[in-house]
Amino acid sequence: MEYFLPIAQVEINLLFIFGLSLVVGILSGLFGVGGGFLMTPFLIFLGIPPAYAVPNEASNILGTSVSGSTTHYLKGTLDYKMGLMIVVGGTIGTLLGILTFSYFKDIGKINVVISLAYMYILAILGTLMLIQGVSEIDKARKKIVVKKKLHTHYWIHGLPLRMRFKKSKLYESAFTPIIIGLVVGFIAAIMGVGGAFILVPAMIYIIGMPTKLIPGTSLFVTIFVSAIVTVLHAFNYGTIDLVLVFVLILGSIIGVQLGQKFGEKVDSSEFKTILAILLLLVGIAIAYDTFIKEEKIVETVINGSTSLGKIGEFILNYSKDLPIFYGLTSVILAVALGVGAAVIRNYFSKWNAAREAKLKAS
Repeated sequence: MEYFLPIAQVEINLLFIFGLSLVVGILSGLFGVGGGFLMTPFLIFLGIPPAYAVPNEASNILGTSVSGSTTHYLKGTLDYKMGLMIVVGGTIGTLLGILTFSYFKDIGKINVVISLAYMYILAILGTLMLIQGVSEIDKARKKIVVKKKLHTHYWIHGLPLRMRFKKSKLYESAFTPIIIGLVVGFIAAIMGVGGAFILVPAMIYIIGMPTKLIPGTSLFVTIFVSAIVTVLHAFNYGTIDLVLVFVLILGSIIGVQLGQKFGEKVDSSEFKTILAILLLLVGIAIAYDTFIKEEKIVETVINGSTSLGKIGEFILNYSKDLPIFYGLTSVILAVALGVGAAVIRNYFSKWNAAREAKLKAS
């Protein structure tokens, strides 16, 4: 099912993109990590320029984050106050990230910067996960139990302006979550990722939040950061493609739900090693694609064409004529799909619980 994207000006197979997003979503749900650092490189490999892959995946992350955050809201496992403090820093970081993105885009180096960022991040993240995965497997076989400190104090904990976070039962400096949010927002704006691979460990080891509140709060933060990234990219560069976003979100949301179900039934410790190897391979592939592979010149349609079709022409004209509303439309689309998926999942969960209760009663 080939389709010519009117914004990115490249031809892709929508069914293949959906399937790929579904698989990445399953991995995200299974391992509890964001899929942005996998999906964005895959989009680049499929011929979508990095400057377009980043904002469209950010919009995709927005949809999955809304879905997951709504689920946690219904369960009451979300610290709004802590989340909003991180969002304050995330907003500042996102704006700084967009300015950095604009600078490198203006000098024609943004594609190289994005590729290098992914290459190094995936190499570091993959190596750390590989070491951790192998270590967990070895300890499980030897039945070794290691006791860890619940909380370690760093310089950041000595900062002023302390406040109470009743939900997390913490007395913390407001600057701690703000600084963490700043780093996450900066990375999200440049790389099109949710930043969970930084945010989640920081919430555990630096902020010291209860484990049950971390996933929901992390997703809550990602909603705002991703929404800002999506709107700014749509307004400044016109790089959001609604068709691509819709397919990505649909595949990711379904995949995440399936991954979470699989995660309840299997031990993901052994699979973590496989994911780590996958990250390393993707990092190597990006390095090859950036520095070794010969660049192909692809002829594209510029400024629209009758071959785009009515939907393509509408999207192209809408993005040019009303960039702010176009960006908001992509946000609304992501939010609507995310909330819809969470509500449907909640409905079926209650239905299944009621059905099992009736079976036990009979």
